[in-house]
Amino acid sequence: MKKIILFGAMLLVVVGAFAQGEAVSSFFSKYQSDDTFSQVTISSKMFGLFTNMELEDKDDQEVLNAISKLKGLKILAKEDARNARDLYNEANKMLPKGQYEELMYVRDKEKDMRFFISEKAGKINELVMIAGGGNEFMLLTIFGEIDLKQISKIGKKMDVDGLKDLERLKDNKREQKN
Repeated sequence: MKKIILFGAMLLVVVGAFAQGEAVSSFFSKYQSDDTFSQVTISSKMFGLFTNMELEDKDDQEVLNAISKLKGLKILAKEDARNARDLYNEANKMLPKGQYEELMYVRDKEKDMRFFISEKAGKINELVMIAGGGNEFMLLTIFGEIDLKQISKIGKKMDVDGLKDLERLKDNKREQKN
């Protein structure tokens, strides 16, 4: 949970509120008043406060530039959830087919993770990550102009399970070309 909040705080640096998919919003609305869930919501105003930061490290500046194109972040998570698998399945079913494309699926002995994207005019405008299994559930949505490579770097720096796995996409694309 600390990783989720830390990642949210890092992204606070530059993301803001933007109307994301209706299905995702309705899922958040359904559980927002349930105090067994942890929630993080970052508005555009908060992220806008950090866009003028000057960083000496070129990689950090690139990440900051990528984050500045984001419009919002929402995280809904539940620990010690006896119904983690049910929540995972419910979240997967709520995404309308045709509006979201599955980007990646990661499964290990403890949990499953799925990444979906929504594109408009050839650009990714929303990334949704759904993770569940064991006794943990998490739904994360990032919206705006999304650069998966930069999101992966942020996830890796913050040691956030799932987002650092986006780096695998680069390897998978290379394998498919060969």
